[in-house]
Amino acid sequence: MANTLTFFNEIHRDALNAFYLPQEQEKFTAMPSDALKKCEKDQGRHPVVIEANGKTVGFVVLHKGENIQDFTANPNAMVIRALSINHSEQGKGYAKDAMLQLPLFISKHFPEVNELILAVNFKNDSAKKLYEKVGFVDRGQIKPGPVGPQYVLHYDV
Repeated sequence: MANTLTFFNEIHRDALNAFYLPQEQEKFTAMPSDALKKCEKDQGRHPVVIEANGKTVGFVVLHKGENIQDFTANPNAMVIRALSINHSEQGKGYAKDAMLQLPLFISKHFPEVNELILAVNFKNDSAKKLYEKVGFVDRGQIKPGPVGPQYVLHYDV
Protein backbone atom coordinates (compact mmCIF):
# COMPACT_ATOMS: atom_id res chain seq x y z
CA MET A 1 0.00 0.00 0.00
CA ALA A 2 1.33 3.44 -0.92
CA ASN A 3 1.61 6.14 1.64
CA THR A 4 -1.11 8.74 2.10
CA LEU A 5 -1.15 12.42 2.98
CA THR A 6 -3.53 13.67 5.65
CA PHE A 7 -3.84 16.86 7.64
CA PHE A 8 -2.37 16.66 11.14
CA ASN A 9 -4.69 15.53 13.89
CA GLU A 10 -3.95 15.18 17.62
CA ILE A 11 -3.84 11.38 17.15
CA HIS A 12 -0.55 11.89 15.26
CA ARG A 13 1.18 13.97 17.95
CA ASP A 14 2.82 11.15 19.96
CA ALA A 15 4.31 9.54 16.84
CA LEU A 16 5.59 12.90 15.59
CA ASN A 17 7.08 13.77 18.99
CA ALA A 18 8.94 10.42 18.89
CA PHE A 19 10.61 11.21 15.53
CA TYR A 20 14.34 10.67 15.36
CA LEU A 21 16.66 12.17 12.78
CA PRO A 22 20.46 11.86 12.80
CA GLN A 23 22.25 15.14 13.48
CA GLU A 24 23.44 15.52 9.87
CA GLN A 25 19.77 15.49 8.74
CA GLU A 26 18.30 17.41 11.66
CA LYS A 27 20.32 20.52 10.79
CA PHE A 28 18.51 20.76 7.42
CA THR A 29 14.90 20.51 8.61
CA ALA A 30 12.68 21.28 11.56
CA MET A 31 11.69 18.40 13.80
CA PRO A 32 7.92 17.78 13.56
CA SER A 33 7.34 18.77 17.21
CA ASP A 34 9.05 22.16 16.62
CA ALA A 35 7.29 22.70 13.29
CA LEU A 36 3.91 22.02 14.92
CA LYS A 37 4.55 24.78 17.47
CA LYS A 38 5.10 27.23 14.60
CA CYS A 39 1.92 26.02 12.91
CA GLU A 40 -0.07 26.76 16.06
CA LYS A 41 1.13 30.40 15.91
CA ASP A 42 0.69 30.95 12.15
CA GLN A 43 -2.68 30.26 10.49
CA GLY A 44 -0.93 30.12 7.11
CA ARG A 45 0.97 26.97 8.09
CA HIS A 46 -0.81 23.66 7.48
CA PRO A 47 0.80 20.54 9.00
CA VAL A 48 0.46 17.36 6.94
CA VAL A 49 1.25 13.82 8.05
CA ILE A 50 2.65 11.12 5.76
CA GLU A 51 1.21 7.73 6.70
CA ALA A 52 2.09 4.26 5.45
CA ASN A 53 0.16 1.15 6.43
CA GLY A 54 -1.66 3.12 9.12
CA LYS A 55 1.60 4.33 10.68
CA THR A 56 2.90 7.91 10.86
CA VAL A 57 6.17 7.87 8.90
CA GLY A 58 6.68 11.47 7.82
CA PHE A 59 5.70 15.08 8.11
CA VAL A 60 5.60 18.26 6.04
CA VAL A 61 4.27 21.80 6.45
CA LEU A 62 2.41 23.61 3.67
CA HIS A 63 2.81 27.38 4.14
CA LYS A 64 0.96 30.14 2.36
CA GLY A 65 0.18 33.78 2.98
CA GLU A 66 2.20 36.92 3.47
CA ASN A 67 4.89 35.20 5.57
CA ILE A 68 6.36 33.57 2.44
CA GLN A 69 7.33 36.84 0.73
CA ASP A 70 11.04 36.09 1.17
CA PHE A 71 10.51 33.27 -1.36
CA THR A 72 8.18 34.84 -3.93
CA ALA A 73 5.89 37.73 -4.79
CA ASN A 74 3.30 35.27 -6.14
CA PRO A 75 0.23 35.56 -3.87
CA ASN A 76 -0.95 32.10 -5.02
CA ALA A 77 2.28 30.28 -4.15
CA MET A 78 2.72 27.79 -1.33
CA VAL A 79 6.00 26.93 0.38
CA ILE A 80 6.79 23.36 1.38
CA ARG A 81 8.65 23.32 4.69
CA ALA A 82 10.04 20.88 7.24
CA LEU A 83 9.74 17.70 5.18
CA SER A 84 11.06 14.77 7.18
CA ILE A 85 10.74 11.00 7.28
CA ASN A 86 11.35 9.29 10.61
CA HIS A 87 14.85 7.77 10.46
CA SER A 88 13.59 4.20 11.00
CA GLU A 89 11.33 4.58 7.94
CA GLN A 90 13.84 6.16 5.55
CA GLY A 91 14.94 4.47 2.35
CA LYS A 92 11.47 3.08 1.59
CA GLY A 93 10.45 5.71 -0.97
CA TYR A 94 8.05 7.55 1.35
CA ALA A 95 9.53 11.02 0.72
CA LYS A 96 9.46 10.61 -3.06
CA ASP A 97 5.94 9.18 -2.98
CA ALA A 98 4.72 12.05 -0.76
CA MET A 99 6.32 14.66 -3.02
CA LEU A 100 4.63 13.08 -6.05
CA GLN A 101 1.26 13.22 -4.25
CA LEU A 102 1.60 16.79 -3.00
CA PRO A 103 0.50 18.64 -6.18
CA LEU A 104 -2.82 16.75 -6.29
CA PHE A 105 -3.32 17.07 -2.50
CA ILE A 106 -2.69 20.81 -2.70
CA SER A 107 -4.94 21.27 -5.76
CA LYS A 108 -7.74 19.51 -3.88
CA HIS A 109 -7.41 21.45 -0.61
CA PHE A 110 -5.97 24.75 -1.88
CA PRO A 111 -7.33 25.19 -5.44
CA GLU A 112 -6.03 28.77 -5.68
CA VAL A 113 -2.39 27.63 -5.38
CA ASN A 114 -0.56 27.67 -8.73
CA GLU A 115 3.07 27.31 -7.63
CA LEU A 116 4.92 25.24 -5.05
CA ILE A 117 8.24 26.45 -3.69
CA LEU A 118 10.81 24.91 -1.39
CA ALA A 119 14.31 25.75 -0.24
CA VAL A 120 17.04 23.16 0.07
CA ASN A 121 20.48 23.71 1.57
CA PHE A 122 23.48 23.66 -0.80
CA LYS A 123 24.94 20.81 1.28
CA ASN A 124 21.76 18.68 1.18
CA ASP A 125 22.46 17.16 -2.21
CA SER A 126 20.32 14.03 -1.79
CA ALA A 127 17.24 16.15 -1.01
CA LYS A 128 17.86 18.44 -3.99
CA LYS A 129 18.15 15.40 -6.29
CA LEU A 130 14.87 14.02 -4.92
CA TYR A 131 13.01 17.31 -5.45
CA GLU A 132 14.32 17.63 -9.00
CA LYS A 133 13.40 14.01 -9.73
CA VAL A 134 9.75 14.74 -8.84
CA GLY A 135 9.62 17.84 -11.03
CA PHE A 136 10.90 20.82 -9.03
CA VAL A 137 13.03 23.21 -11.07
CA ASP A 138 16.03 25.30 -10.05
CA ARG A 139 15.49 28.74 -11.62
CA GLY A 140 18.69 30.17 -10.18
CA GLN A 141 17.13 31.73 -7.07
CA ILE A 142 19.27 31.47 -3.92
CA LYS A 143 18.37 32.60 -0.41
CA PRO A 144 20.23 32.55 2.89
CA GLY A 145 19.24 29.79 5.28
CA PRO A 146 19.88 28.91 8.92
CA VAL A 147 22.87 26.69 8.01
CA GLY A 148 24.06 28.35 4.81
CA PRO A 149 22.78 29.22 1.35
CA GLN A 150 19.75 27.45 -0.08
CA TYR A 151 18.54 26.70 -3.59
CA VAL A 152 14.94 27.80 -4.09
CA LEU A 153 13.13 25.26 -6.26
CA HIS A 154 9.81 25.78 -8.04
CA TYR A 155 6.98 23.57 -9.26
CA ASP A 156 4.12 24.95 -11.34
CA VAL A 157 0.80 23.40 -10.33
